[in-house]
Amino acid sequence: MWGICSRTLGKVGMAKPFGSIKPCHLVKPVSATRVTGRYLTHQQGLPSLPVPPLQQTCERYLAALEPIVEVDELKHTKEMVDEFQKPGGVGERLQRGLESRAGNTENWLSQWWVEVAYLDYRLPVVVHSSPGLVLPRMNFHNKQGQIRFAAKLIAGVLDFKTMIDNETLPVEYMGDKPLCMNQYYEVLSSCRIPGLKRDAVVNHAKSSRPPKHITVVHNYQFFVLDVYNSDGTPLTADQLCVQLERICNSALQTNTEPIGILTTQHRDSWGKAYVNLVKDRTNKESVSAIQRSIFTVCLDGAMPRGSEDTYRSCAGVQMLHGGGSQWNSGNRWFDKTLQFIIGEDGTCGANYEHAPAEGPPIVALIDHVVEYTRKPEMVRTPMVPLPMPQKLHFNITPEIKKDIEEAKQCMNSLAQDLDMKVMVFSHFGKNVPKTHKMSPDAFIQMALQLAYYRLYQRCCATYESASLRMFRLGRTDTIRSASSASAAFVKAFDDPSKQNTEKVDLMEKAVKAHRSYTNMAVSGQAIDRHLLGLKMQAVEEKLSLPDVFTDRAYAKALHYQLSTSQVPSKTDCVMCFGPVVPNGYGVCYNPMNDHINFAVSSFTSCKETNTAHLAQAVESALIDMRTLLEQTPRAKL
Repeated sequence: MWGICSRTLGKVGMAKPFGSIKPCHLVKPVSATRVTGRYLTHQQGLPSLPVPPLQQTCERYLAALEPIVEVDELKHTKEMVDEFQKPGGVGERLQRGLESRAGNTENWLSQWWVEVAYLDYRLPVVVHSSPGLVLPRMNFHNKQGQIRFAAKLIAGVLDFKTMIDNETLPVEYMGDKPLCMNQYYEVLSSCRIPGLKRDAVVNHAKSSRPPKHITVVHNYQFFVLDVYNSDGTPLTADQLCVQLERICNSALQTNTEPIGILTTQHRDSWGKAYVNLVKDRTNKESVSAIQRSIFTVCLDGAMPRGSEDTYRSCAGVQMLHGGGSQWNSGNRWFDKTLQFIIGEDGTCGANYEHAPAEGPPIVALIDHVVEYTRKPEMVRTPMVPLPMPQKLHFNITPEIKKDIEEAKQCMNSLAQDLDMKVMVFSHFGKNVPKTHKMSPDAFIQMALQLAYYRLYQRCCATYESASLRMFRLGRTDTIRSASSASAAFVKAFDDPSKQNTEKVDLMEKAVKAHRSYTNMAVSGQAIDRHLLGLKMQAVEEKLSLPDVFTDRAYAKALHYQLSTSQVPSKTDCVMCFGPVVPNGYGVCYNPMNDHINFAVSSFTSCKETNTAHLAQAVESALIDMRTLLEQTPRAKL
């Protein structure tokens, strides 16, 4: 994603093993009674996102540049920053404008952010923006098992939806601070709509007649499946099984044009193709039915067979982009906010369109659903005849056929270019850093810094997403993991002239610095969104862009060669996403108690990056850091 936004999965406290999972009793009891107004009352009690002081951000910006730019470049940037923030200067004017905006809006950032980071972003949502999520392999290996599991999964999502609809979703906390719950109300019944220059997001959950159907796609064919009985009760898993069987029996042929592959296109190309597609009334109605649906379920065929070692990485690819046109990339509608993907061989997961929400709300929903699928069913299924699921029809003109062929080619190039590795680091998990009184996230981030330094002998701009959900409508800010403290640590680590006690001391300082930046970021005092706000304010006021934003150092600061996110969950899963720059890496991780799930990606077209090398370097860095801690006696306090 271009500089400013990078990856924004966002982290919130939550946080078991890729395979056999013990029930954690996550299924919250769903209240059947509606608590009207509870959500609004909670939201109104949340503080507004602050605008940090100008001088503070300028100082912290220069500090953040230290490990990633040359000394003379930093000197030049410091002069620009001093000019920008001088009394009566343009910086003060923009700061006043931003403070005034903050006083007149619910959140001064949220509208700008969703536009800049997502809706104006024109690369395909596939790989570049929408994360995939890989669940543990489920215990079925055939069509019957697939249908049974899909039915329970749908019932589980509807169970979670009841809490959203009834406003009884338990409020989440970060420490003792309540969090904004808005994103939960944005992920169901919503969809991205392509535009010629800027996309839009529609949320039908808020319409006067909220949708009662989901979309199911199988063999590239789309079906509308009503998931509520006429009395308003959700269909049971048994009823859903019957309906899903009917869908599979109606979609046996595999020669259908994969209309869904159009959603993998560059947004400008898809915007043009979309206008053309919906000129036809049948097509328009079919597309509208997909957009309005509560969510989408993709029933895939089995994955390409590979070794057990490569299984997770192949599953990651299926969740992220579907493996290309010859596999499942056409068995998707990537504009849909939430798609659950269920393969015939037990491969399961999800893909979500990033504009409406970050990772943690998606993961919380998925934790609930996975636990729901494990519990025995208590509901008696009413023996009522159900209406046939409705197949959606598309009229494919020669022009649309041409767009589909073009989309296939582009998707296949992208699929070939992405090198994805999902790995389980099995030596230890959160338990080790905790034993040494270190933040597990900061420990992992320092291992990433060390791994990168060992490969490239330099530090790079590193993005880690931090949640701003302590504030109303908060999304994310950036934790800049490359700091002067982390640079001192990684440079000393393999230096034979340094004593182990000094290395441990530098490690502790680096971990503390990261923890401190994280606390600053979640409290709305980081630098990146503030700088973006000042830049957007200049655009809004039709001022020429201040030099500080056209400076090479600013471009370097936003060129995130490491784009990272911690997305903890109770389920033993991992999210995955692509790099945000051509010569960068995407790294997502889920630290469990005794192991860590990682997903690492890079582009094969870039000669300087190599996914396997970084994954191996991360593994070695984590082991070496633990060894150093265990071999170095600490002074007794």
